[in-house]
Amino acid sequence: MNPIHIKNLFLVTFSLLVLSSCNSIEIFKENTEVPVRRPYKSFVIINQEVGIRGFSSQFIDEQVQIHLREALEAKGLVYDKSEPELIIRYTSNEDQRKRDTYSSNNYYPYWGSRVLGPWIYNPYDPYFNNRNNSPTTSNYELVQVIVDFIDQKEDKLLMTLTGVTEVSSLKTKSKKVLKTTDKIVEYFLYELKDAE
Repeated sequence: MNPIHIKNLFLVTFSLLVLSSCNSIEIFKENTEVPVRRPYKSFVIINQEVGIRGFSSQFIDEQVQIHLREALEAKGLVYDKSEPELIIRYTSNEDQRKRDTYSSNNYYPYWGSRVLGPWIYNPYDPYFNNRNNSPTTSNYELVQVIVDFIDQKEDKLLMTLTGVTEVSSLKTKSKKVLKTTDKIVEYFLYELKDAE
């Protein structure tokens, strides 16, 4: 292989690894009352029909409604207000949190700064350990997207899928919520396909 191709392959692989590790989205399946037995052909999003917001931001709420509808219609399901086979209800938990990060410039804690040798390290000096270890605080938001899939005929819960992600800024919040919604729909469609 050409060395340029190897270098490009390495850069692409490394960048994909970095991007995938930064965007952590976890999906949890909960509250299964009835197993998925049949393929569903029609659905309704109850939040849209009743006018209940699932998110604090109206913009994100509308985006999630549109995204859910388009993703399910792309897979062949039909939006039906009057006689749906599947009812979808969503909500969210948006929790503000803080993270303290301690940076340590002392890479060799038992040998001082390595240049000065072991005699510079004093574990009993209260000022030594705090000299280079000042905490930095960052704010983030833990967002949970919770989607209930309900069987209309049996009036029971097929499953509740919860997608959890961290958001560090308002600019990335809608993108991360939509990615989480994508993963939830993908998981549900996999369950439907598995039931056939």
